[in-house]
Amino acid sequence: MGAGAFIEPLVVVTLLFGGTWVNRNPDYRLFNRRRIYSASPRSTSPASSISSGRSSLSSNASLVTHVDEEPKWRRRNIQFLGLKKEVVSPNTRQFQDYFLSRLLQKFPFLVEAWYWALIYWVYQLGRAFSAVTMVEGTVTVARRHALQVIHLEQHLHIFYELSVQAWFLRHPFLMHWTNRIYSFIHIPGTILFLVWLFFYTTTRNRIDLPTHNREVGEGSPAGPMLYAARRRTMATCNLIAFIVFTLWPCMPPRLLSDPDVPGLVGKEARSYGFVDTVHGAEGESSVWTQNKFCNQYAAMPSLHFGYSLLIGLTIMTIPLAPQHRRSRTIHVSRSLRLRLPSARRLVCLALGATYPAIILVAIVATANHFILDAVAGAIVCGLAWTGNRALLNLLPLEDYFLWCVKIHKPERRAVWFDGDEEREERLGRDRVVGKGVVID
Repeated sequence: MGAGAFIEPLVVVTLLFGGTWVNRNPDYRLFNRRRIYSASPRSTSPASSISSGRSSLSSNASLVTHVDEEPKWRRRNIQFLGLKKEVVSPNTRQFQDYFLSRLLQKFPFLVEAWYWALIYWVYQLGRAFSAVTMVEGTVTVARRHALQVIHLEQHLHIFYELSVQAWFLRHPFLMHWTNRIYSFIHIPGTILFLVWLFFYTTTRNRIDLPTHNREVGEGSPAGPMLYAARRRTMATCNLIAFIVFTLWPCMPPRLLSDPDVPGLVGKEARSYGFVDTVHGAEGESSVWTQNKFCNQYAAMPSLHFGYSLLIGLTIMTIPLAPQHRRSRTIHVSRSLRLRLPSARRLVCLALGATYPAIILVAIVATANHFILDAVAGAIVCGLAWTGNRALLNLLPLEDYFLWCVKIHKPERRAVWFDGDEEREERLGRDRVVGKGVVID
């Protein structure tokens, strides 16, 4: 690994803090809270002026309750399998004037960095626990499952892994860069996607940003709810994948060539001739995939491909701002006309299709996953895409956690023009109970 043990975590931290800076609220004063700002064309409503920091709390005393008079409880709706229930949780707005709350108001992406770190490290700690508690019997089961995957692929006539790897082995330059793609793109690429998606759906639509030399609503009309849904989808992917590889461990193809495995099973596994191109002497292994706490027998499903498919589909289908969605008509003949998407949409389609395709080739060529691992990753992505709202049931627990640490998480607002209609959206809407009225 060498310098990678330092450089790779540094890249991740740099991307997270870079995203925090890019998505900062430049017009919010962290230490000078009582400064009064002139109204912006995008913040003409009382609610927006309170949220943005363009006017002090004292100047809007008639519109919002005093911090000391904040209701102490809020109502959240939770639902599971069609059953709905209303629960009560602490109202953290009583802490909105605390320093950490104002810090998050200034740098809202810090919340997303925390979410990402929590999702990733809970998943990795689960894998680490599986790795350190693994017994020899689990390795044997994982090898048997890998052979079952090969037999199933042969039956389905999709066992192309050996042919793909053999082609890349004949082209060392491409093999070298394919190893790098597998090792170094997955985590940084995912973080970069989250930074961009937050910027395009939330920051560019925020009503608390100045409008000098800017066009209103230049972000995605999907608004901040799209970003929140994709973040929850990633968390749900991790949860489903952890359950699957814990109950059904599967060895990656690269480990089947172990010369120390005796018997007919070891002979069959070695007969396929898979090569570990990533972790060999000429490989490009990553600090994230080569350590004693990494579960080497979690090939099924492939989150490398599941995440890349999620990213690709999001980019391909993301709603564009009105000024970027104008299609073009090409007159092929007098009777034939072709209607082409806008240039921005064509770029989105190209990038969205290319990224998962490259990752799919990389995981197969490096013998880290079977094709069916990628299929399972796609299924996990689809399940998480459609069922991620189940995680909203954890919001009451988040309220209690934030109440314990005395932090109020900023609620994101966005405004844009979708055609001729101006729309506004807020995440985290709930009902506050108690005395007084709160406009947030």
